This record gives sequence, structure tokens and C-alpha cells, in this order.
Amino acid sequence: MDNIKSNLPVWNFVSSPALHPMKVTINVNKPCTASGLLFVAPYTSYEATMIGQTGALIMDQKGNPVWFRPLDSIYKQNADFRAQCYKGEPVLTMWEGTISGTQSANPNLPAGDPEPGAYYLIINQNYEVVKKITAQRGFTADVHEFTITKQNTALFTAVKQVPGDLTPFGGPADGYFDNYSIQEVDLLTGKLLFFWNVLAHVDPADSMLSASSATSSNNIWDCFHVNSVVEGPNHTILISMRNMWAIYSIDKKTGKIIWQLGGKQSDFAFGPNATFSWQHDARHRPGQRISLFDDACCASPNSPPNGPARGLILHLNFQNRTTEMDRTYYHAPILMVPSQGNVQPLPNGNELVGWGQEPYLSEFAQAGNTTEDPSMNFLYDMQFPNQNISYRAFKNEWIGLPHYPPSIAVKQLCEDASIIYASWNGSTETAAWQVLAGPTPDKLSVLVKCTPRTGFETDICIDSVGPYFKVNALNYCGEVIGTTRIAHICEQHC
Repeated sequence: MDNIKSNLPVWNFVSSPALHPMKVTINVNKPCTASGLLFVAPYTSYEATMIGQTGALIMDQKGNPVWFRPLDSIYKQNADFRAQCYKGEPVLTMWEGTISGTQSANPNLPAGDPEPGAYYLIINQNYEVVKKITAQRGFTADVHEFTITKQNTALFTAVKQVPGDLTPFGGPADGYFDNYSIQEVDLLTGKLLFFWNVLAHVDPADSMLSASSATSSNNIWDCFHVNSVVEGPNHTILISMRNMWAIYSIDKKTGKIIWQLGGKQSDFAFGPNATFSWQHDARHRPGQRISLFDDACCASPNSPPNGPARGLILHLNFQNRTTEMDRTYYHAPILMVPSQGNVQPLPNGNELVGWGQEPYLSEFAQAGNTTEDPSMNFLYDMQFPNQNISYRAFKNEWIGLPHYPPSIAVKQLCEDASIIYASWNGSTETAAWQVLAGPTPDKLSVLVKCTPRTGFETDICIDSVGPYFKVNALNYCGEVIGTTRIAHICEQHC
């Protein structure tokens, strides 16, 4: 991590020296955005320079870190990082592992696949891991989706390479299908409640990715590339498969496909500006609508770069089997996005769009915009440094209550003054800091009653050289909610 010590756009904190999250740029910040914090999980591709550490990052709308959980290597990643609800309590969830294509120019698996050993985490408001979940039946926990259902079960995607003769599809004889499954697990018992094998229900011949592409990834054909699954009405699930250009509604009881939207076997005809390709993040919306992130670009060398990318909401007419464009959300300026991305409805009616392989997240007013006027209803835009990306981006309300104490560091400025640095990684309730100092650890008195918290780390100048110091974190009512260790500085000369 030598780049952390350079002049790259990375945060460095005196009181939390192990944390080096990326710094971001706010390009647009207009009124009427939704309340909440921003959730991303930065990483980058193999050929790019990672700015800062990989991990799970919560930021405020100004781009200040609120909580950062760094990973011990830039070749490890988090993904699908967001706030959810488990047993009636708010939690953080994320995938953790290594994404194929981030360690080598010649990955052993198709780009974007999880390497073996991956898992999901559920973390409580005290930032303690309460659950670690792996996939079953020989599949690997997949980077794309982990949803806690209303029944406190986990619904997720998983992947496994299945040997097969790909010559009927134009691929190698000694090949493999990159097969996916949808799994639902009881989070209390670990029991597998639902299992849906994609290869058993979807014809690989309908893939939009040529089987000859397998020769560039150890003869593994990523024919499906499942990238989202969510519960639907009447015991159904909604699944997006990027490389089929299709979204499927599945009957959970029978496993049968009820209908398909898009792809070679679409049950729906498309109206103007309603078609999509290489899509991500299909979600049900009220009023027979579906939202998705339409990459429309670049996922296959044999596919022309159509683009541009957009958030897309479609209205489905089940009687006539037609679908019409309802809303679109384009970045300003327009972006071409080869992979990843998501669209999230916000409580005030706005939409948050994570731009996947392009280093942005944006917020839009509900009405959206057009390619002709992408600045219309474009309320907020954050840009990550260099080629840092986040598979998805979310805005969620979150209250963090760390069980570990705040952090302190002290530097003597001169014979009668010092500077105190205070931070508390993940605390959303710290409003101010109170500084105590004294000649011995057991004789500390309040020197600074209340200094407002400023960003992740607050520096406080005081007319004292201690040499012993302690800082109390105060909430919005002025109550002490946390206390640092006692710090000591030896006598120094200016």
C-alpha cells in the first residue's frame, strides 16, 4: 500500500492511522436530495491503480467518511454493501472475497466471478459480525446479490463451474458452463430452503455472449451471468441475467419460468426506448413496473457499444404482453458503462443510481431525464478518484453505535500548547468532543467543554501540554457516549 503515503486523493487520520479510504469529489449538490448516508465498496480492476484501501465505506453527502472497514489487501473486495433489516433491527450486509479479474491480467475464472472461499457478512449497529453465510451444494457465494427477506431468510446468488461439451454452442469440447443457482437459507438454522438451478431451466443457446469467449477464461462459458434476485408477489422471485439480456419471473413452488422480459425468448414486445441489454439490478416497482440498470454496452467484444448507460423504469402490460418506457435516468455527461450498476428508489421519491464500472453515484428527482437534457432533475453527483469503482451504491438511513472506544492522538505544538485529534470510526451520534487534561492519569480536568465534531476527525488546539489527555464523545444532548484511552505526550521542545 505504498500509494497511501503519496499525494494521491486518500484520507489520512492522525488518530486512526490504519484507515485510508479514498477521497471523493462532489460534482453536483442541489437541494431536495433525500436524507441518509452513502454506502459504497471501492475496488478497481487489475490494470488500474487502487486509490486507498478496498473495503466497505459509509460517507455523508459531503464525502466525509463515517465508517470504514478496510480489507488487508487491495486484491480482496467487498460488494453489495448496504443497510438492511434483520429480526427487526438495522444491520449492514456485504459480500466479501476476491473478484476474478482483480488479481491478474489472465484470471482463472470469467471476469466478475467470485473466487472460492467467498462469503456474506451481517454486521449489527455496534459493528460486530453476527452472521457469516456461505453458499451450499458446492457453489460459491456470489458477488452480485444478498438480500434479507421479510421472513429473516437470506436470498442470494451462487456460482459453480459445471463440465460440459460446448461444441453445440460454438465453444470448446472440454468446456465448462459457468452455472448459477438461487439459494434461500434460514439465517437461524442454516437450512437450505430454496434452490433453483439456472442450467436446468434456461437454455444456454439463448445467451448473447458467444460460447467461443470461453477460450479466454479457461474454457469457462459465462452464458448466464445472474446478477440480481429479489422476492416478488405471490411466491415468485425476479431474476436478472446479464448475458441473456433478460429478466425472469420464477414460480418458487414449481421452479417454472412464469414469464421472460427481453432476450431471445421474450414474452413481451417493447415500445420505443424500452429495450435493454447487459442489464443489472432488476427490481419490482409499484404499478406493474420494473426498474433496472441498463448498461447497454460493451460486455462482449462481439457486441457493438450501443449505450449510453441509464437507470430505466419499465411499465409492463400483462394483458397485451407489451412493455413501455416509464422513466429514464442518464448521467450528465453521458456515460458508457461496460458492467455493474444499480438503481435504488429513495423514500422521498428520488432515485439513486450507482454507475458500476464508471466511478460515479448520482441522485435524481423522480421524473428523471433524457439524453437530450441529462442535467434535468440531476440533483447530486459524486465521483470516485481515478478508476476506483463500486459494484453498487446505496443511500440508507443508518445509526452506528460502536462498542469499541473513540480514538485519540496528541501532538505538542510548543511549550504551552498541544493539538488533540479525535475520531470515532462509525459513530453517527457523536456531535461534539470534550477534552480533559492533567499532570497525571488520575488528575484530569475538563479543559475544553464542547468542541463541535468536524468530519471524520476533529483537531482541537488547547493551551496545555498535559502531559495526559482524554477525550469524551458527546451526543446531540451533550451526554458522554464514549471515552478514549488516556494519551500521554513526553515533554518536547518547539
